[in-house]
Amino acid sequence: MNKAKLLVVEDDPNLGDILQEYLTMKGYETTLCRDGEEGWSKFKKDKFGLAILDIMMPKKDGFTLGKEIKKVQEDLPIIYLTAKNLKEDIIEGLKIGADDYITKPFSMEELLLRIAAILRRTQKSEEVNTLKVYNFGAFELHYDEQYIIGPSGTHKLTSKENELMRLLASEMNKLVNRSHALKQIWGDDSYFNARSMDVYLSKIRKILKEDPKVQIITIHGEGFKMVVTD
Repeated sequence: MNKAKLLVVEDDPNLGDILQEYLTMKGYETTLCRDGEEGWSKFKKDKFGLAILDIMMPKKDGFTLGKEIKKVQEDLPIIYLTAKNLKEDIIEGLKIGADDYITKPFSMEELLLRIAAILRRTQKSEEVNTLKVYNFGAFELHYDEQYIIGPSGTHKLTSKENELMRLLASEMNKLVNRSHALKQIWGDDSYFNARSMDVYLSKIRKILKEDPKVQIITIHGEGFKMVVTD
């Protein structure tokens, strides 16, 4: 099986079944949902490598579902399926952050090639995040050994501090979505885990105070980012 798990949300029962059967046969573990609400429920319970969303669906349309998914997991690739080739739909999909757009009817081979191309791109991006040492400001994070070197010396980090620090360093000067951070490091975005993450962020901030050019800024309702100035 391929490593990427696919979320397919398609209300047409025939096309949905064909997609699931074909993609499974090609080595992808595929979860099929019949409407947007079921798709959102399954997304929250599992970890997927790519989503394929129909646009026109009952209960919750594909664009609404895509927006909700991106709020939680901004880097999840999304391919939209549509029965119409409207410019407005394409623009709306791109605004949400669609990685690709395919108009029905389409060949399964074409869809498979597009999935493979997107996953190659995202896997290359993930390889960048497997760095062992991160440098920012006056600090040097040694991820594998779980410590950070700063102006006052070496600070040993807990596992959660280490993971948070790496996430911030790899997304330096970029917004880190709060729910995404919780799901990636804690497994879910429950209230208890959110309070726990706040405690760890407070500890990290104390370490980073050693360099006034490095600070963690909170964007209320969205997340936080580590800002590093020259």
